[in-house]
Amino acid sequence: MTKLNDDRPTRQCRMDAGDMGPLVEGFVRHLSADGYTGLTVAGYEASARHFAQWLTRTGIAHRDINDDVVRRFARHRCRCPGIRRGDRVSAKYVNRVRRFAGFLAEQGIAQPVAGSVSPERNARVAAFQEWLRRHRGISERTIDRHGRMVMRLLPALGAGPKTYDAGLIQRVILEEARRCSPAHVKTMAMALRGFLRFLAVGGACRPGLDQAVPTIPQWRLSALPRYIGGSDIERLIAACDPARPVGVRDRAILLLLARLALRAGDVVALRLDDIDWHRATLSVRGKGRRETRLPLPQDVGDAVLDYLQQVRPRTECDRVFLRSMAPFRPLAGSSAVSQIVRRALERAGIAAPSNGANLLRHSAATAMLRGGATLDMVGAVLRHRSPDMTTHYAKVDILALQQIAQPWPGDAPC
Repeated sequence: MTKLNDDRPTRQCRMDAGDMGPLVEGFVRHLSADGYTGLTVAGYEASARHFAQWLTRTGIAHRDINDDVVRRFARHRCRCPGIRRGDRVSAKYVNRVRRFAGFLAEQGIAQPVAGSVSPERNARVAAFQEWLRRHRGISERTIDRHGRMVMRLLPALGAGPKTYDAGLIQRVILEEARRCSPAHVKTMAMALRGFLRFLAVGGACRPGLDQAVPTIPQWRLSALPRYIGGSDIERLIAACDPARPVGVRDRAILLLLARLALRAGDVVALRLDDIDWHRATLSVRGKGRRETRLPLPQDVGDAVLDYLQQVRPRTECDRVFLRSMAPFRPLAGSSAVSQIVRRALERAGIAAPSNGANLLRHSAATAMLRGGATLDMVGAVLRHRSPDMTTHYAKVDILALQQIAQPWPGDAPC
């Protein structure tokens, strides 16, 4: 079970925060609300009070706090009245102070510090991202990626879209192809096509330039699906420790991936209202914001319910799965789910062809196909928009392929 936050030491801190005392207390309340343990909150409070006391001694107002001020604090030879004595401040201590300075910046009390604000976006790129959000229905992750891709290309394209032509578009993409992998350039070309369409709709550039973006050759569906057998799936799930909160959470996630063939992003985005306990169904919003309702198997429902009732931290967040350590926020992204699968494979001692969340999705599809399901049925469960994606799994049905394979011609001339 997670620790409660009422175990924070109640002894009076020996360092005097002075006029910044209320700000330090606000910082403490903010950390407590995020689910940090009392011991962690006490460490942050001591660092914030020390920083506040040093600001008073050096005559720096809190509205003047910035990166340079934090660096000066990190270098100062500490002789502040209180419990600290030393010629330097540890990196961990400085990171706590930087967190406090970031909190003040968020409140509008101090200047932004490194890491507290996101990098500035080009205004036209920001408008492009909003256009994608309203008219294309793609996920926030893809919107962010397209924005970063276009920002990378802008210096080579130039600031004036009226000057864009087919030759420039092709040169920019071909130059990127010399430095990046085909898959990365293919994604970059997709983002640029969307950006050029957006500019053309608003009259900022000539129409049809999206057709000038070169097509990046890449073989699709050329490899075999990577999967593990049913016995390995059960070993993987059994490797989660039910006595630990993180084990209960990971078991529920692995069952969702293995039984329902969910994507990692589906697990991250899952909300409490998406589960209909009375009808035993689960609502999933996949690519293109298409909503699909899937049946909730008994073992999956029991595992998710155990997590919600026993170990999930109490928070106002409506995401089903949260981090196991404070601050109790939603999982960072698809990579966090893949990391859960990777750790489970290591615990179970399974040598798998891949170690991401898609391994269980491919394994579920392969098991369904070998169990007699048709490709249409598999495609419906996987929520494929194109039948070509589902035919990828037909290559693992060796018995069926043997019935249609032609004999090798041997020494017959070509």
